[in-house]
Amino acid sequence: MSFGRLERRQGDAPMSEINVTPLVDVMLVLLVIFIVAAPIMAGRLALDLPRAQTPRAEAPAAAALAVAIDAQGQWFLDDRPVSVDALREHLAETGRQRPDTEVQLRADSRVPYGQVAEFIGWAQAAGLSRMGFVAQPAAAR
Repeated sequence: MSFGRLERRQGDAPMSEINVTPLVDVMLVLLVIFIVAAPIMAGRLALDLPRAQTPRAEAPAAAALAVAIDAQGQWFLDDRPVSVDALREHLAETGRQRPDTEVQLRADSRVPYGQVAEFIGWAQAAGLSRMGFVAQPAAAR
């Protein structure tokens, strides 16, 4: 056994360049997420729904027809603007084809009750008797 001196090897020189590949990967993933999420967030109809005491939120019915009316009186069918005549025609067609369809009405809190009552009449005349009124949960006191 010799206790001689061991030669030291020079270590690798420190790397002075930043590896940008992981950064580019993360940025591309974020870009894809924003591209997919932006239309979803922008496409929502902004309504000031009235508040009500509700026990719990239920899942929407499979065969539900989503109708909304905003504060200006514009009607929406599945979040797309629709004229009154086209809405009544769609209600009548749905009533003929699937009379058990639930109609879910989202009305802005500033909409006069007369317009809501008028819509209920249209739906009942079309043969649709299952009505649901969508509201926001009441604030905790």
